[in-house]
Amino acid sequence: MTTSPASSANGRLYERVRENVRAARERIAASSPTPERVRIVAVTKTFGPEAVRAAVAAGIEVVGENYLVELEAKREALADLAVRWHFLGALQSNKIARAARAADVLCGVARVKEVARIAAVAPGSAIYVEVDESGIATRSGATVLEATELVAEARERGLDVRGLMTIAPPDREGARRAFEVVRELADQLGIIERSMGMSDDLELACEYGSTEVRLGRALFGSRVAA
Repeated sequence: MTTSPASSANGRLYERVRENVRAARERIAASSPTPERVRIVAVTKTFGPEAVRAAVAAGIEVVGENYLVELEAKREALADLAVRWHFLGALQSNKIARAARAADVLCGVARVKEVARIAAVAPGSAIYVEVDESGIATRSGATVLEATELVAEARERGLDVRGLMTIAPPDREGARRAFEVVRELADQLGIIERSMGMSDDLELACEYGSTEVRLGRALFGSRVAA
């Protein structure tokens, strides 16, 4: 029987992703004191549904999407998969209701008005509060003080504050400080999930107690231009 080009391409995709997931788990095991507690979130922005299927086939249980339209389309197309969806993109007030319907967890909450809107349109939603102390003007995220107040406000409004997250600065010392800040704040607030670390800095994040690393390039290769 002749194998079609499409099936051959899918086979190569599945094998490549499987190998990359294995390599990522080895990196986690070598750097985390509790590697069994660290989950991989496959970040599939600009990659098609077949990339999600390849990741799930390799043992991934959580997928992150940065673009709401992509999240909605992929969730509908992949309704047969047992996978949880995280929305990682900017939370625009007029699209929060849609994001809450499409995602199991809304990540990157950083402002009181976002908390209020989520509580109004999707009571009880699971969220991650984003922390950023980098001072980089283009970064979103709340300071430690703001994040502490946000968590209190979200809990008061009945939201499920599952975790804290951060995107570390590119320099190693800045990243170390960012991860330390999130770990300490999560401990203080009694928050279990610490979403820290991506393709380039997952080892350092794991050293500081990350429970979740968000990997795109490390699993799928270079991102397709949007």
